[in-house]
Amino acid sequence: MNIDYLHFTPWPAFAGGVLIGLAAAILILVNGRIAGISGIIGGLLRPIRGDVAWRLAFIAGMIFAPAIFGIFYVLPESRVDASWGILMAAGLLVGVGTRYGSGCTSGHGICGISRLSPRSIVATVIFMAVGFITVYLLRHL
Repeated sequence: MNIDYLHFTPWPAFAGGVLIGLAAAILILVNGRIAGISGIIGGLLRPIRGDVAWRLAFIAGMIFAPAIFGIFYVLPESRVDASWGILMAAGLLVGVGTRYGSGCTSGHGICGISRLSPRSIVATVIFMAVGFITVYLLRHL
């Protein structure tokens, strides 16, 4: 993956970050729920009465928002430089990691750090460190 620094504009990334922060804040203020994707999807696997609609709406928003955005703007090209086997192994490791880590990067990194949760700060530091090490090992060694 290459970043085109010549044409990089930080404003779309900033706007996206603001929207993610607002969505997370609204979800916790209105529903008292953390906007962690693994927890939201996990709650659908073991549904509780009266707890399904907001989860489905959240996931629908994640799916349809980029599709609607794509109607008005050209979406950037997406390219994955990995085999299906690597992608499946990575998905499995992410799934196992979210269970052992009691949450995913969005739950810990966005919502947990904003609440100054020590567990989330440690988890996010570990996520980032392991990501850096993995990229270094796979791309440079």
